[in-house]
Amino acid sequence: MSVLASEWVKIRSIRSGYVSIGAGLAALAVGALIAWSAIAMYDTATPSMRRSASIAEVEEVVVMLPQLSMGILGVLTWVSDRVLRTSLTLVPRRLPVLTAKAVVVAALGLAVGVVTVFGTFFLVHLMLDGRYPVATFAERWPTLAVTGLSVMVYALLGLGLGAVLRRTGAAVAVLAGLVYVLPMLFNQLPAPWNERVNSVMIAALPRQISGASLENSVFGDILPPVVAALVLAAYAVVPLLAGAWLLRRRDA
Repeated sequence: MSVLASEWVKIRSIRSGYVSIGAGLAALAVGALIAWSAIAMYDTATPSMRRSASIAEVEEVVVMLPQLSMGILGVLTWVSDRVLRTSLTLVPRRLPVLTAKAVVVAALGLAVGVVTVFGTFFLVHLMLDGRYPVATFAERWPTLAVTGLSVMVYALLGLGLGAVLRRTGAAVAVLAGLVYVLPMLFNQLPAPWNERVNSVMIAALPRQISGASLENSVFGDILPPVVAALVLAAYAVVPLLAGAWLLRRRDA
């Protein structure tokens, strides 16, 4: 518990950590702006245009912000720890330090994910006030829950990359490439490989877990929910295991 408390104190001392959390929570404001823009277009549209009007699930658009920001926080939790050598000296087994960081990062990622995803959903529904045909909470909550949970996975992925690469720029570049660049590149592969490969990309997994459609997306949806859940867990677990293995074999 003393190691966990120490890691909580240290993460609160990282100034850029507050920026990362604030950027994640800013998704609520971005969602409100998108809803406000949609309302303005709807109110000025003709009756025929209103009847065919539709709006995407705003929370799944803005969640990219907390996903990336909390992934960066995960990186900074390891790379920006100025007393890491001291911590590893005081805890010779080393793994408890990584475990404590993972617990703290996971808790923050889960909190930010739940607040932004569910908060955006309810805020946008309140603002739209029946203007657009939108799914109800009963229809959407499985996808909302998994999408919120995915923010925690991004945070742990960032922590694992930070522990493996030990360089902020390199870890953030790999994180951004994995999330944003590779899916666009893989989408250019010949069928059916583009769908197969993009089905295991991290951004494709929440909807496959909840059974929601990925139509009109660069991502594939060929994985059954259980397999998709295991792949999502692997994005968090594998980098952390690699970081733990390297931590025991090299200096901090």
